Amino acid sequence: MTTSTEVRVPDDLAEGSRAQVLRWFKAVGDTVQIHEPLLELETDKVTLEVAAPCSGLLVEITAGPNTHCPAGALLGRVTADTAASLTESTLSASTSAQIATVVASPGPNLLLSPAVRGLIQEHGLDPTTIKGSGRDGRLTAADVKAHLATAALSPPASVTPAKSATPPAPPAPPATTAPSVATGSQSVPHSPMRRRIAQRMVESLLHTAPHVTSVFEADLGAVLAHRAEHRAALARRGVQLTLTAYFARACVAAIQAVPEANARWHEDTLELYDHLDLGIATALDDGGLVVPVLRHVEQYTVEAIAEQLTDLTRRARAGALTRADVAAGTFTLSNYGVSGSLLAAPVIINQPQSAILGIGKLEKRVVVLEHDGVDVIAIRPRCYVSLTIDHRVMDGLHANRFLARFVEALQSP
Repeated sequence: MTTSTEVRVPDDLAEGSRAQVLRWFKAVGDTVQIHEPLLELETDKVTLEVAAPCSGLLVEITAGPNTHCPAGALLGRVTADTAASLTESTLSASTSAQIATVVASPGPNLLLSPAVRGLIQEHGLDPTTIKGSGRDGRLTAADVKAHLATAALSPPASVTPAKSATPPAPPAPPATTAPSVATGSQSVPHSPMRRRIAQRMVESLLHTAPHVTSVFEADLGAVLAHRAEHRAALARRGVQLTLTAYFARACVAAIQAVPEANARWHEDTLELYDHLDLGIATALDDGGLVVPVLRHVEQYTVEAIAEQLTDLTRRARAGALTRADVAAGTFTLSNYGVSGSLLAAPVIINQPQSAILGIGKLEKRVVVLEHDGVDVIAIRPRCYVSLTIDHRVMDGLHANRFLARFVEALQSP
């Protein structure tokens, strides 16, 4: 009797995460090799491939495209008997339907997320006529919306009316009733990432931690001077020396002053970490958000942090992060100023962490400074920095002490 090996969703998904089947690379009856990619899953954080557990034949698919599955869920089965032949009598009706579904699934460049698929179907579009800007030419929701906007602005083709032997009818009298108000909307299915973000935000703010936010202002003159001195040399090595690297390094000094910010709340204890694994909130082109993690930031200089940030950011925006890249952060930094925001409060805490640091937009501001005992007006590069805390773990005094040390570190890097 031929035995089969189960194909399952990886057990090491983030706590509470679910995966959605995007596509199968193989159909029922195909020969597979051990470690060969069988299917692609999308979680709220990353896209990942599931490999064949053994060489043989794919004999069953239990979770087709668009199926939502928890960690450990059964996806299909592979038999190690490569000599076995699959006939119609050995395949159930449901399995035959699975073959048709998998074979009909789009190729790599036409892989559609649920949000994109919803837009395509709603507007009756041909996805092959739209240029994708995502990884490997993949269509994003922004691509489809841009296509729709362009089509809406295009003038309709002119039509020459056919000649008629009869004179045109006189115009109809004006309507005596009020015109109806035209309204419209569209329904865009939530992607697994957006759905999970929503769940985590509500859970963090409304059901887990009482949020309190403190705000300071930082002068970045010293940071900008240091960056101007070293930026070109790092760029020649392919490293982007961003302001985020300086913010990450300043977090080390602030957490040394307030270790409670780098901790996890338990019912009976507070777990204080002896290392800083810093999550960097990163916005994606399709509207999603991921938080890749820099490990042991306390061990690195600003330049070394910049090098790691360059790699993580590139892989995040290319959709190439692994589960390990986004797991087990101890503290998070959200540089929302890069998109133009002066201040956001509260920034939702990334559970189960105890705090999250927010950085506002850098801009030149008129300030009053004291020089040799005399007040003078100056124009300085400044930004707001905010710390949102779990009030179970820390009080306002802790937040203010953290921000004071953080600002001090930035102003003398």
